[in-house]
Amino acid sequence: MTREERSWVLYDWANSAYSIIITTAIFPIYFKHVAAKGMDPFLSTAYWGYANSFYTLLLAVLAPLLGTFADYKSMKKRLFIAFLVLGTGSTAALTLPGEGQVWQALALYVLSALGFAGANIFYDSFLTDVTTEDRMDWISSSGFGWGYIGSVIPFVLSILLIMNYRLLGFASSVPAVRLSFLITALWWLGFTVPLLRNVNQKYFLEPVAHPVRSTFLRIWETVRDLRKYRVLALFLVAYFFYIDGVDTIIKMATPIALDVGISENSLLIVLLMIQIVAFPFAILYGKLARIWSAKVMLFIGIGIYVCITLIAFFLPGLPTVGLKTAVFWVLAFLVATSQGGIQALSRSYYGKLVPKEKSAEFFGFYNVFGKFAAIMGPAMVGFVSTLAQNTAYGILSVNILFLVGGILLLFVP
Repeated sequence: MTREERSWVLYDWANSAYSIIITTAIFPIYFKHVAAKGMDPFLSTAYWGYANSFYTLLLAVLAPLLGTFADYKSMKKRLFIAFLVLGTGSTAALTLPGEGQVWQALALYVLSALGFAGANIFYDSFLTDVTTEDRMDWISSSGFGWGYIGSVIPFVLSILLIMNYRLLGFASSVPAVRLSFLITALWWLGFTVPLLRNVNQKYFLEPVAHPVRSTFLRIWETVRDLRKYRVLALFLVAYFFYIDGVDTIIKMATPIALDVGISENSLLIVLLMIQIVAFPFAILYGKLARIWSAKVMLFIGIGIYVCITLIAFFLPGLPTVGLKTAVFWVLAFLVATSQGGIQALSRSYYGKLVPKEKSAEFFGFYNVFGKFAAIMGPAMVGFVSTLAQNTAYGILSVNILFLVGGILLLFVP
């Protein structure tokens, strides 16, 4: 790898700590048991889903404007830094909400998630600046792969601190949990430094006299001329559905597991296993894409997720917690085999289709489709679970997203 490629990959190593500690594992548990203490489990799960839907809606509205504006010379990195500061700062501030402070916890979580996802718009679009088309599948997969390993280190450190909170002089594990949020922010910020130093915007548009007005005009022209990019548009619609399923499972897995009685310790160990197993499988997806094509590997990933949702439907109805935990291990392993691969190859597949000098604009649309999709999934799980008073039907509803996305992907040339 070149220095630029390594620096770009290292950002996945940096920000993946947020994905596991804040989005998936420790903060959702903290939210359920501390911030939302005393609230009905299905209701706190629904609020968690609605919070995820809210920030993704906000980002989806902003993404085209931000991406289009970022294509002007020197703007991509400036906007990346702004969202990096928002994300890391509000992640550190998650140490502040205490017991029963549901809305404070959700507000800070929304800000941190907005910073995390917003920075990823510009990070993803830097892929066209750091490597060539023939290496995009490999570099994108390497980012996700090393990101899983990078997330394991602060995750394990956080678990050790939480399990041994008495050695730190704490009366309960809550201060140690809050300390894990601070570790996440520092890890994320510290390992972003190589990207800030070594990655620059190679493809850009020259500055104009009225950049804001020009940004709106360019968005309109792109939307109007989408028929020129029919393959790209069709891929985006397919991506809209299947990535919604992937994101929904990532964001809702922890609250659902707690609802069906799986212990916190078992859950944390399972999530750690996912990070470790996902590393070689993400790299494997990149290698197999060279042999079978990225599209074939995307179908394999979608098929595995369909199996996951079908098995998970029966999880709440299993007779014992031990059996539920065993089945959850199987589901987690299946997720680990495909989670990183399907995300990495979607990113690189799209990166080959977009005009390089407009990469941030087009990745803005990519994030619009991804984020609007991520609004629908968690909200659908929350709504169906609340309506049926049963988490199983919320899980089953996710299967629709994978089936629709897979069918549409068939028609992408």
